[in-house]
Amino acid sequence: MKLIRILAITLAVIGFGVHAADADKRYSKQKVVYHINYDGGDADKKYRGAMRNIQNHINAVGAENMEIKVVLHGNGVALLKNAMTNQALQSDVTNLKTQNVAFNVCNNTLKGRKIDPVKDLFEVFDDNIIPSGVAELSHLQQQGYTYIKP
Repeated sequence: MKLIRILAITLAVIGFGVHAADADKRYSKQKVVYHINYDGGDADKKYRGAMRNIQNHINAVGAENMEIKVVLHGNGVALLKNAMTNQALQSDVTNLKTQNVAFNVCNNTLKGRKIDPVKDLFEVFDDNIIPSGVAELSHLQQQGYTYIKP
């Protein structure tokens, strides 16, 4: 009986090792655009969930195999506005940026809502501002980016 248990445990461990090794080979390089144009809800829960989705994606594929852009327009721009005061959200954004995730902000939204990116948004610079969020989404898809709306 002990021998059967030991054999079962050994096979389970070997099987897990094979499964983990297969995961490394499963995914190739990926180009992805995440689309955020919605309100974050209470305590920015929806925004934090989106940031977790992106991190889980990186964890599965590997940062070195990923090219990720986050396009923010409409209500989604509030993600970076709220990150000015929400330390957890700020940490999520900073962590993703260290893994080469680009956050792109729609200039149409900035102008329409009279948002100053330097004063009102967390770490937004000129090269983060795109002319149009929806046009950028289409452009990136034409460039081979996979569209994801978390």
